[in-house]
Amino acid sequence: MVAIKKVLKIGVIFIILASGLLLFYAFNPIEQSFFIPCPFHYLTGLHCPGCGSQRALHQLVHFNMYEAFRYNPLLVLSLPILIYSVGITLYNFINQTKYRVSFFYKNTFIYTYFGIVVAFWILRNIPIEPFSYLAPTTL
Repeated sequence: MVAIKKVLKIGVIFIILASGLLLFYAFNPIEQSFFIPCPFHYLTGLHCPGCGSQRALHQLVHFNMYEAFRYNPLLVLSLPILIYSVGITLYNFINQTKYRVSFFYKNTFIYTYFGIVVAFWILRNIPIEPFSYLAPTTL
């Protein structure tokens, strides 16, 4: 019974992740209107740290790293951390464990990463080269 539940959990997680990747593979956020635009950019005209992430994900599932980096370099550089942390979360969910990587819970890591995100947010809104390269590319 436990094995069946584990297989069902893995199947549901796989279907959800595959559906999301397939959505970004099949539809380009630039051309489709059902993707949600950034509310921060809509209200202020400035770029948040996540601006360009949907377009970057579309490029990543097509294995176009250069274009993904042009849309959101922070997302591309954060992928190893993101994939590792999602993997640990899924492992804990499937196996009902509480495994944690202590590195992610250290104040040094948290404050450093938060500082990088805030610096990225500020720098990508400065309209002077080389900072303008951090903003998502426009059509």
